[in-house]
Amino acid sequence: MGSDGPTRREAISAMGVVTTGFAIGITEDTATAAPPAVGNTADVHLRINGKPVHFALDPRVTLLDLLREHAGLTGTKKGCDHGQCGACTVLANGRRINSCLSLAVTHEGDEVTTVEGLAANGELHPVQAAFIEHDGFQCGYCTPGQICSAVALMSELKRCDASVVTADLAHKGETKDLLTDEELRERMSGNICRCGAYQGIVAAVKQVARHNGRTA
Repeated sequence: MGSDGPTRREAISAMGVVTTGFAIGITEDTATAAPPAVGNTADVHLRINGKPVHFALDPRVTLLDLLREHAGLTGTKKGCDHGQCGACTVLANGRRINSCLSLAVTHEGDEVTTVEGLAANGELHPVQAAFIEHDGFQCGYCTPGQICSAVALMSELKRCDASVVTADLAHKGETKDLLTDEELRERMSGNICRCGAYQGIVAAVKQVARHNGRTA
């Protein structure tokens, strides 16, 4: 190529710049432009601790973040944020869930109960009172999730729900009248206490189950 045109080295360098720009999707306009704003919101109507509430939220907001950041209910804790520790356990329509794994928009119309909503008429829930009596906590960070899980456990026993260690599924309605230590530990295994207060937790849950006629 003549002296008026680009050299081979210059042509190859120019081609590399163009190719790289296409590969990563960068142009002069997009390189300096601000990222597009997320303008989509979703209306979420639900009942929290017996009260109807409404929020306009980013659809990606979890139920846990709705409770803590939008509803101001910080009793529900953010632990691992991966559904592995149980600190974020709440009740959705009476069943326990990991709120960190559940999008708020999926609970449209649901009844959500947090640890703040368990007491009634100025009286602690029996599970709350039992945790205090048996020192079922140390630092207390996992305690709201532990308590909500134990409350749901009592409802599961009342419904005669089986667990993976239930020995006799054919007669589970009869065997569920006794909450063995193995059953209790399996049913509470989704809630981790890093302080190791399991002895007090087991004693507290057994006391409430015994009062309800669900353990020996």
